[in-house]
Amino acid sequence: MTTPSDNARKVDPRLLEVLVCPLTKTRLRYDRERQELISDAAKLAFPIKDGVPIMLPDEARQIED
Repeated sequence: MTTPSDNARKVDPRLLEVLVCPLTKTRLRYDRERQELISDAAKLAFPIKDGVPIMLPDEARQIED
């Protein structure tokens, strides 16, 4: 049985296929554990809140090397 929080944690795979980094226009990888979309090229992690990717650079977390 799924709960509302389970559904909020799921991201539509079709959405992941079309989303790209807003800065570099490169593919993103999905980090299910942290609920983020990662841009390796820009070294940014974009949060996913309630199943919606927040693709604003100002909202992204800087990734350390």
